Amino acid sequence: MPNHREGKNYQKARQQVEQRPYKLEEAVPLLKRIKYAKFDETVELAMRLGVDPKHADQMVRGTVVLPHGLGRSKRVLVVASGEKVKEAQDAGADLVGGEEMVAKIQGGWMDFEAVIATPDMMKSVGRLGKILGPRGLMPNPKTGTVTFEVAKAVREIKAGKVEFRTDKTGIIHAPVGKISFDAPKLVENASTLITSVIKAKPAAAKGKYVRSVTLSGTMTPGITIDIAPIETKP
Repeated sequence: MPNHREGKNYQKARQQVEQRPYKLEEAVPLLKRIKYAKFDETVELAMRLGVDPKHADQMVRGTVVLPHGLGRSKRVLVVASGEKVKEAQDAGADLVGGEEMVAKIQGGWMDFEAVIATPDMMKSVGRLGKILGPRGLMPNPKTGTVTFEVAKAVREIKAGKVEFRTDKTGIIHAPVGKISFDAPKLVENASTLITSVIKAKPAAAKGKYVRSVTLSGTMTPGITIDIAPIETKP
C-alpha cells in the first residue's frame, strides 16, 4: 500500500530497491540510479548495533579518515593560544582564536562544523559542554580533537576524518561521501567506515554486534547492505 505522504519520485525509487541485502558493489550503483534530487546528495550509512549505549562500556565511538574524503572540507574552528594560533592558521583552519571564540559561541554563534582545542584551553571550552555536546562538536581527547598537535588534527578533519558514535538507540549514522563520487570511491569509503566500526566493538557487547547496515542518500530510500564480505576480510 503506497504511503501517500511519499512523493511519486520517492515511490518510484523505492520500487527499484529489492527487499534483500545488497553487496556494497551493487548497492552504490543502484543508489546512483535511483537518485532524483537536483542537488549533490550526501551518502550516509546507518549501522544498527547490538549494544546498549546506556552502559558506558558498550558505547561505540571512534574516528576514521575516509580514503576519498567527503567531497567538501568542513569549516574547522581551533581554540588555542600562543604559537598554536599560527600553527592552526598555517594548517588551513578556517577560524582560530582563544577566549573570544568561547564568548562568541556562548552568545549563540555556531558558524563552524568541527572544533579542535589545545589542552590548556579546555578550562574555557569546558563551559561550552551544553552547547557543543548535543551537536557532537565538543572537543575530546579520544577523537584527537583535544591536542597540542593542532596542524595534524586540522589536516585530518580537512581530509575527510569522520567521527562516529552510537546514539541512544544503538545506531551509528555517518556520512561516506557525495552521490556524485565515482562508485568505487563510495564503495571504498563505506567499506572503510564499516570496518572501523567492527574494529571498535566493545568487549562488553554480547550477541550479534552488527544487526543491520543501510546505505542511503539525503532523499533516497535506504538500501540494506550485506556486510558478510567485509566481516570476513582478514
